[in-house]
Amino acid sequence: MALDGIVIANIVHELRSTLLGGRINKIAQPEKDELLITIKGQERNAYKLFLSAGAGMPLVYLTENTKASPLTAPNFCMLLRKHLNSAKIIDITQPGLERVVSFKIEHMDELGDLGIKHLIIELMGKHSNIIFCDESMTIIDSIKRVNQFMSSVREVLPGRKYFIPETTHKLDPLNIDYPSFRDNILNKAQPVGKAIYTGLTGISPLMANEICHRSSIDSAESTSALNEDTGLHLYRNFERIMQLVKDKEFSPNIVMGDRGPIEFSSIPLTCYSGHEINSLSSASSMLETYYATKNATSRMHQKSSDLRRLVANTIERSTKKYDLQLKQLKDTDKRDKYRVYGELITAFGYGLEQGAKELIAEDYYNNNEEIRIPLDPQLTPMENAKKYFEKYNKLKRTYEALTTLIKETRDETLHLESIMTSLEIATDEHDLAQLRHELMEYGYIKKKFSLKKGGPKGSSGKSTKSKPFHYISSDGFHIYVGKNNYQNEELTFKLADGNDWWFHAKNLPGSHVIVKSGGNELPDRTYEEAARLAAHYSGAKDSEKVEIDYTERKNVKKPNGKAPGFVIYNTNYSMVADTDISSINKAEE
Repeated sequence: MALDGIVIANIVHELRSTLLGGRINKIAQPEKDELLITIKGQERNAYKLFLSAGAGMPLVYLTENTKASPLTAPNFCMLLRKHLNSAKIIDITQPGLERVVSFKIEHMDELGDLGIKHLIIELMGKHSNIIFCDESMTIIDSIKRVNQFMSSVREVLPGRKYFIPETTHKLDPLNIDYPSFRDNILNKAQPVGKAIYTGLTGISPLMANEICHRSSIDSAESTSALNEDTGLHLYRNFERIMQLVKDKEFSPNIVMGDRGPIEFSSIPLTCYSGHEINSLSSASSMLETYYATKNATSRMHQKSSDLRRLVANTIERSTKKYDLQLKQLKDTDKRDKYRVYGELITAFGYGLEQGAKELIAEDYYNNNEEIRIPLDPQLTPMENAKKYFEKYNKLKRTYEALTTLIKETRDETLHLESIMTSLEIATDEHDLAQLRHELMEYGYIKKKFSLKKGGPKGSSGKSTKSKPFHYISSDGFHIYVGKNNYQNEELTFKLADGNDWWFHAKNLPGSHVIVKSGGNELPDRTYEEAARLAAHYSGAKDSEKVEIDYTERKNVKKPNGKAPGFVIYNTNYSMVADTDISSINKAEE
């Protein structure tokens, strides 16, 4: 994510057009490092300004949401209320492309005279802060006090002069010409992308990569590999982006990935052309949407972590058991040799002398080739034969038992892998509830309640709020994608008709994909889109290409006693599909 100087410039432009001339009506401090300021605009519109100096999520944007505040306001909040109640915002600025927003505020002092105060938010990761200063830029207080033991660069304490520390001596990207760009950026012995974001204020690694992508240059390539023409071409693309910032031509957007938002920017990102990109109306809505969605995705990942850990550990144990069983099965390969030994001793051992250590005989199972069979000299020939037959029978029983066990272990591993794939695509609590229920039903989690009384049942009969993914093909056909084994079974054997089409990744865990044909012949494009969905929602979604089996639903059968979602089919077609589903329309529920 890149809350860089360009996004801050977009926010400042938005705040200036909205809040200038407005008066501060309420100030709240919901968290120790957050402020929520209500501002009444000149047209009597009320706006809520959210400021956060959190180390992991420094933010500033307009919002319509309200957060609960403590009954007793913290000291910093009380200080701001004392000075800024009914104060007027007369300017909002950003120095260069620094990640700093400064609010210049006009207010009445205790004597009734007009005074000036400055409220400054620094959005700099763990060094983020909200600082309150007087007209001479002397610090009155801050939401985080920083003493000399915490920072050797700058103290943030009452009575200290406010300044922006210049620790990296970066150049202002809004005022740099080509000679300076060449001498200070391109002459660094660094990868091109790193040279850009470490040499220019407010340029993030994301934006540096975008500049390189627009210039058809690998951001990891060394600056020493660039010739004069390539360097000038790079500067021109950089200059075009800076011109967008100067002209305030911002395009807030969020780049979406498989499990939610990946990045956001106020400049169109061509380096993510293969992803779904959502455009938003304002920088505030971009930031609020991104972090709300990101937080929801993170919470979902955290909530599923115990299940993922359980399944991963069980898969590991099952895999080790499977490998051990295969090794034991290999040891039974010599069982037939012992049977042959017993039969040859029975056939030719009558002429052996007492105490013989071996039998030399013709192996009639192998073109009468001579064979030497070891004997126990303390046993008679018939006792030796009996001994070999006993070894044969023991290994035969072991082989038969292991053959069954190996199949069961392999089925168990496949079942667990399918659950792990389902955990990766779970989108809400209801999806997790179904997966937790399945793990309980198969004994991987101890049952804490009766399955007859609670828990989502999916195909076992009870209703559930968890729903499959629903897409509409480019040709208007409805496509359904199961999120888990219960839904896979529901889609395949209840929703789908015999002439509907069924898709699944070949020999991989993944979702059942059903295309409702309505009795019509499917266009090639619909086949391809359904195959891409099957590839995307499979255990190989990170691969470029995945082989997909597809057939009419009537050809798909469920063997008795198998886990939900496990099917067999003998008649099918196959195609190779990529995993990109960005162009496939998701149905609105």
